[in-house]
Amino acid sequence: MKSVSKLLVIAALLAGSANTAAYAQTGAPPPKKPANSTANTAGYTAPGSTEGGPAYVGPIMTEWGRKVTPENAWRSYPRPQMERDIWMNLNGHWDYAIRPANEPQPATMDGKILVPFAVESRLSGVARKLMPDDRLWYKRSFTLPAKWPGQRTLLHFGAVDFESTVLVNGVVVGSHKGGSDPFSFDVTRYLRSGANELVVQVTDPTSTGDQPRGKQTLEPRGIWYTAVSGIWQTVWLEPVADLHIADLRAVPDIDKGELTVDVALSNTATPSDAVRITARDKGKLIASTIIRGNRQGVLKIPGARLWSPDDPYLYDLTAELVKVTPPKGAGNDRTGLPPMTGREVQAYAAATVTGAPSDSVKSYFGMRKISTGVDPKTGKMALLLNNKPLFHNGTLDQGWWPESLLTPPSEEAARSDIIFLKKAGFNMLRKHIKVEPAQYYHDADRLGILIWQDMPSGAFGDQAVRRPSDREATFTSAGMAQYQAELARMIGALRAFPSIVMWVTNNEGWGQYDVKTVGSIAKNMDPSRLVNNASGWFDVPGSGSDVYDIHTYDEVPVEPAPQADRPIVTGEFGGVGLPIPGHLWFTDRDARIYQFAADKEDYRRRYKIKFDEIIRQAKELGLAASVYTETSDVEGELNGLLTYDRAVSKLPVEDFAKIAKPLFEDK
Repeated sequence: MKSVSKLLVIAALLAGSANTAAYAQTGAPPPKKPANSTANTAGYTAPGSTEGGPAYVGPIMTEWGRKVTPENAWRSYPRPQMERDIWMNLNGHWDYAIRPANEPQPATMDGKILVPFAVESRLSGVARKLMPDDRLWYKRSFTLPAKWPGQRTLLHFGAVDFESTVLVNGVVVGSHKGGSDPFSFDVTRYLRSGANELVVQVTDPTSTGDQPRGKQTLEPRGIWYTAVSGIWQTVWLEPVADLHIADLRAVPDIDKGELTVDVALSNTATPSDAVRITARDKGKLIASTIIRGNRQGVLKIPGARLWSPDDPYLYDLTAELVKVTPPKGAGNDRTGLPPMTGREVQAYAAATVTGAPSDSVKSYFGMRKISTGVDPKTGKMALLLNNKPLFHNGTLDQGWWPESLLTPPSEEAARSDIIFLKKAGFNMLRKHIKVEPAQYYHDADRLGILIWQDMPSGAFGDQAVRRPSDREATFTSAGMAQYQAELARMIGALRAFPSIVMWVTNNEGWGQYDVKTVGSIAKNMDPSRLVNNASGWFDVPGSGSDVYDIHTYDEVPVEPAPQADRPIVTGEFGGVGLPIPGHLWFTDRDARIYQFAADKEDYRRRYKIKFDEIIRQAKELGLAASVYTETSDVEGELNGLLTYDRAVSKLPVEDFAKIAKPLFEDK
């Protein structure tokens, strides 16, 4: 079948064109509205309609989704890079209601919803659309343990899409705008003894706004998927001291054999407030030092065992808030010990600790380095891991699930995708315009897979840069501020995970504006990683992207243009579709998007043609990375290595690994 331009499909969908317009580019007939459509049970809504009602729930589920109960829904500690021993999980059944956005809090609720699954999902128990003029209400009660330690209580949300306001015992404690980033409130002053009432109200413009949202749409079709609204990651409570550790950042430097550690506290630190940071290797002390609160410290890690996909070795890190005898002159900035100087660092490193820690968090780190440089075997620019060339063989990994949408049904389910990819010969995944729960990245660190992390895209329908474009889109100041704020929050939340080696700040021109500034935010916040500021279509000269990235869905992948000063990568290719009966989300649609295989043998042939060309380009042109579309089918996309329910691999997993093996053989 003739290759189909992804651009034409995206253009029609971003602009909100009719279903028939989008499908006309694929050569397939448009989806048909089911005969019994009045209840919207089949999930089809006329193009341009704002009809609410039930969301589409497909006929398939994963094995993990079938095991979910209110008692086991996402029970692991939600923040593995800064773990405390005592906390309270608030996942489980909450009361919910959907009302017009201009109405007050309802006196009666509509029923139960299972948190942390989005209201549109099957696992939530609701499966209802939230429209732009709706407000979603959550309510539950909680009682703190009688001997809850600490003087303050923090209420944490892993992610709520999109704009939320939180009330405790009828009082607003805070609000948040952003669909993918964690946030928290100090709710101490609002609590009372016994039962406390927690209310969360949410609005979400979804595809009618320009906010970052990834592939969510009110009208799922083609490469756009069912919207996600409301709470979709873990909600939890945590007791802390009045002054406590608020942030912990560790950055390795394998060339110097050092680990730089930043520790930010919740408030102003006195000269006697210090932090003891300690690195251990399987319980054995490696290095330790004391730093003043709200400062940076350095640990020596000599002869480190380096982290890589083949050897994902991790060290333990702890940070303890302690009292010390203040060094002489501390706190007297003019005539005493100057702040943030080498003298202050030396003085606090020698300080004497008095008493037990008032706060302690557990973390970990991997000693690894990602950079670019010349591959001595090819003379071409390459991606370097720990100063050695390594081809990044990845998949486009969208992380959607039939029963739970953006939220994996369980920690085990999310982990299973990584395990499959490793077995299939991949050492990288591109987490495509979504952010996962933190536990996912912890598993990636432990299992050993490189991650290119995308920023979720956002734009109005006419703000998509096309292939012929020679300038970028125009956004409002508010739209730019929201995108940049969410980008900064994403990086801040995820930069502790060693598996992440690249930030992808824009995909295929979707809402691409001032790519140089946006990319520089990522680079300046996190110079320890690479930045890909234009994956796909519009590479702005001089914008500072660390790689040159093209997308090709041609039957034989086209070659990226050679670059003298940066590696060339194919950020998307592949897209061989193969429907597996009994494992389809939409049973009434012809979902041809790129190429379509007639059967498994045809699928194998097409897949191998594409991979053989990637191998050739890697060996002859110095291609540094490739990203195959995609890990699993997603709703109307049937291009996965796995079906959407992860029940069937389109080829034996060993065959995928065998086809990719020449990528890692001597050139």
